[in-house]
Amino acid sequence: MKKSYGLLLSLVLLLIFALAACSSDSKEGADGEGKEQEQATKEGKDIVVAVASTLTSMDPHDTNDTLSGSVQRTIFEGLLGFDEEMNVVPMLAKEYSANDEATEFTFILNEGINFHDGTPFNAEAVKVNFDRLADPDSGLKRHSLYSLIEKTEVVSEYEVKFTLSEPFGAMINTFAHPAGLIHSPKALEEFGKDVATNPVGTGQFKFVEWKPGEGLEVTKNEDYRIEDQPKVDAITFKPVTENGSRIAMLQTGEADFIYPVPTEQADSIDGKNGIEVDSKPSIVVRYMTMNTLKEPYDDLKVRQALDLAVDKEAFIEVVTNGHASVLDSIIAPAVQYYSKQETTKPDIEKAKSLLKEAGLEDGFKAKIWGANNSSAMKAMQFLQQQFAQINVEVEVVPMEAGTLSDKIWSVQDPKEAEIEMYYGGWSPSTGDADWGIRPLLGGAENFPPKSYNVSYYDNPEVNGLIADALETADSDKRAEAYEKVQSVLWNDLPWISLSAENTISGKKNYLTGIYLLPDGSLDVRNLEIKQ
Repeated sequence: MKKSYGLLLSLVLLLIFALAACSSDSKEGADGEGKEQEQATKEGKDIVVAVASTLTSMDPHDTNDTLSGSVQRTIFEGLLGFDEEMNVVPMLAKEYSANDEATEFTFILNEGINFHDGTPFNAEAVKVNFDRLADPDSGLKRHSLYSLIEKTEVVSEYEVKFTLSEPFGAMINTFAHPAGLIHSPKALEEFGKDVATNPVGTGQFKFVEWKPGEGLEVTKNEDYRIEDQPKVDAITFKPVTENGSRIAMLQTGEADFIYPVPTEQADSIDGKNGIEVDSKPSIVVRYMTMNTLKEPYDDLKVRQALDLAVDKEAFIEVVTNGHASVLDSIIAPAVQYYSKQETTKPDIEKAKSLLKEAGLEDGFKAKIWGANNSSAMKAMQFLQQQFAQINVEVEVVPMEAGTLSDKIWSVQDPKEAEIEMYYGGWSPSTGDADWGIRPLLGGAENFPPKSYNVSYYDNPEVNGLIADALETADSDKRAEAYEKVQSVLWNDLPWISLSAENTISGKKNYLTGIYLLPDGSLDVRNLEIKQ
């Protein structure tokens, strides 16, 4: 029966690939080779962006969701930011430097900039913001990112110096994180905690109104420091949680830009009704962890067997409809210090042989945890089928977000953790290898509930290399350490690397200069209507 099941699965996968190929061919024929796409038109310069969730706060220091951070970046700016490829770029600072020990960071600021309320931007404004973020009693959600700041000094009106309590080589990327966006000091003093609904920054747009559940509006900052920017008059962000409604708004022109676009509908709307769908690589990775403190996952041969049982190419076709790429390291290619590893093809016979060597010739039973949304369910069921080929019988255990969080992060003693396999994902929002590796695989100090190491993986060699990378600001030394880290982790297999997801957005084809960054956040700095 088990051999027949494996054969049936192989036939199903072959059928899926065949249908995908036919679909691709028929789409080209249906659209008409060389047929010019319909050009959409737009009246006025007010833009509507439909998003999948509601906003939580307009205080970047107290926000941990990517969507709210995207809206905040229309109003605020930070010392540094990220470009389209997640490279660090200057924003309010025009240059910066660090000492070799990665404990001191100095910024030279741009001059002649005012906040929307007329308050001058200067080193004192920077100090006020980062003193707030670094305060351990602040209760701010993003305090942990800046908790190492021991002192912020105003060197001169346009020069500021940060001193850390210990070396941290990833600090420059942390300054570029959207949590480091800068409030008007006057607004912080005037509104206190209510600054979350009264945002005042230096950005291209000024805050107008926020009706929770209905939308948030920003309008053009006529005094923005860069000439001829922004090129649109206003942007309204509308939460539309139902996928079909969001797509209908784009089709009818009620919305000019939407994200995310569901993978199962991306191809069907692209090129129609003046719509362009943009699907491109991100830094969001998907993987399946294994609790390395538990039998049989403490045996490398078992982890290798499970990895060899999974067809990653088929995973991408079945689970993401082709809108992803095979993950060929622990982190995605767009993450700083990424190092490509050698991938392996599925090999069922070798996987069975490895299980036999591990004393599990007859296989074993397991449970896989994950979210209860349709995408996660599809992924876990796919893995269940793959593992069945090597006689590993997996029970899929989907949970709603609160339950899953409690089950994973309420554990106080690692030995009592119930988790075995876990399907999840991660986006290192600093764009640096540190945040893509350390919280997930950086030893016992990152075990739940402190952090996200649900593999309960603790390797002294890995821990040492991570520490080496953080103890210097020298990019070459950091690259060398992270290259070694990725190689060790890839071969030790604390998790099965599955895919690097695509970000998928849809827009009317009169829009240019609006796109999703690799971390899934929205950038509108060069937004323009062209028709």
